[in-house]
Amino acid sequence: MKKTNIILLVVIAVAIGVIITMVGDFSTYETFATARQKEGKEFHVIGTLDTLQHMSYDPQKDANLFSFYVKDKTGETRRVVFYGAKPTDFEKAESIVLTGKMEGQEFHCNKILMKCPSKYKNDQVAVGNQTL
Repeated sequence: MKKTNIILLVVIAVAIGVIITMVGDFSTYETFATARQKEGKEFHVIGTLDTLQHMSYDPQKDANLFSFYVKDKTGETRRVVFYGAKPTDFEKAESIVLTGKMEGQEFHCNKILMKCPSKYKNDQVAVGNQTL
């Protein structure tokens, strides 16, 4: 076998390995129950802010500690601990995607993605004589 054929086979094998590893990293949204069953594994949990529970953020004491409560899509509410600053307009978020792990009864997240209400949702746009 020629050296170029061997090199080509090695490159193809490495490419296949990279593709397989990347496919394994794709994740779906889970619930707190799933995250609790596999404690220590990182999950994406989607939910809504539980405004009836207390949020804790004191930037004078610790600017990188923010805790709050989230209700997941099954209705289970858990305390979430985020090691970072409180995001701007956090209370206005329609839904929240948390990336993190369950530790005991708390969900410790390292990333928060908020879906805020659209500012165009209730606006009407006039086009000619029609209102859209």
